[in-house]
Amino acid sequence: MLSSSVPPSISRYTFSSRRRWLWVLLLTALLHLLLFVWGNHQFKVAAPVNRPERLVMAQIMPLPPVEKPVLLPQAPKPKPDAQARPKATQKPRAAPTPAVEVPDTPIRETVTPLDDNGPAGPAATGPATDTAETGAATTPTTTPAAQANATPPAGKHYQTNPPPSAELKYDVEALQKGQNYHGSGKITWQTDGGNYTINGEAGALFITVLDFKSEGEINDFGVAPVTYTQKRFRKPATQTIFHRERNAIVFSSSTNSYPRSGGEQDRASVVWQLASIGRGDSTQFSPGAVIDLFVAGPLDAETWRMQVIGQEKITVGGDDLDTWHVIRVPQAGSHEQRLDIWLAPQQQWYPVKLRFTETDGDYLDMSLSKMKRLTTAAAN
Repeated sequence: MLSSSVPPSISRYTFSSRRRWLWVLLLTALLHLLLFVWGNHQFKVAAPVNRPERLVMAQIMPLPPVEKPVLLPQAPKPKPDAQARPKATQKPRAAPTPAVEVPDTPIRETVTPLDDNGPAGPAATGPATDTAETGAATTPTTTPAAQANATPPAGKHYQTNPPPSAELKYDVEALQKGQNYHGSGKITWQTDGGNYTINGEAGALFITVLDFKSEGEINDFGVAPVTYTQKRFRKPATQTIFHRERNAIVFSSSTNSYPRSGGEQDRASVVWQLASIGRGDSTQFSPGAVIDLFVAGPLDAETWRMQVIGQEKITVGGDDLDTWHVIRVPQAGSHEQRLDIWLAPQQQWYPVKLRFTETDGDYLDMSLSKMKRLTTAAAN
């Protein structure tokens, strides 16, 4: 019986050959792997990452319209009347002078005697007419001087009732040259029914920005100041005097002078005059109403047109209050401040919020934080 067994030498050769090729394949795979890793680090090829795409949902809301500035009512300018314009008239041409015929005989001079006893009708009226015309011509030239020396008309009388004495403390927020500041302020209103005193101050960062004082009396016009003193930060104090004897308003830091006729205010008393008007008769406040007051500052004086915007609900000191919003907008081209005042009828018409805005956008905002009633003895 024949057997087909493989020689041992051939068997060992086949096994070793397979083992050698296996090592070659493993070494080749390892070299490829090392080459792939080296290539990734060399060329910085980022491995692809499958990230789920995120969807962002956004709802587009319409922007509110730009707030228009509040303009004071102005009377419409009258249209020029075309018929009222005088038309240019042509100068009349001089009539041609008639030719004078020379007579054949010389002209004799004749003299007619005057009758002294005759009527002096036309002759007497001539000089009188000239005198009347001369008087009529000179009258307008003397009228302006008489008007300049005349006493100015008295201010408008409002029904007033000044509020009781109180001490008002405010939270102050200011914007100056792009920087925001916070501080506190205080206004003390004291009156005994016949006289009054206003002391006020506002500060930020331990610096008193504004310090003012107004003293005067209570009369038929309401609040009637006698002296007003104002001191601003890094500026000297100024004083405005309302002379009773001279009937004039004069300034310590200005040569200006204005006649005093009654009803004039200073920059501190004007707020309390408005409160007195509201307490005197609340119907004097209505949306669109205008109250004109002649107000004197540290250097000058002018008529302030106070416009009642309307009733507004604001939050001050954590309380919601119904207020009347009154503004003073300076005339175009003026460098004066805009003043916003919020008066609270439920709180004796006290000014619960004040806002002073400069022409460059800087402002000083005073919002009531605490209020304390004062007795009449404290007012004296």
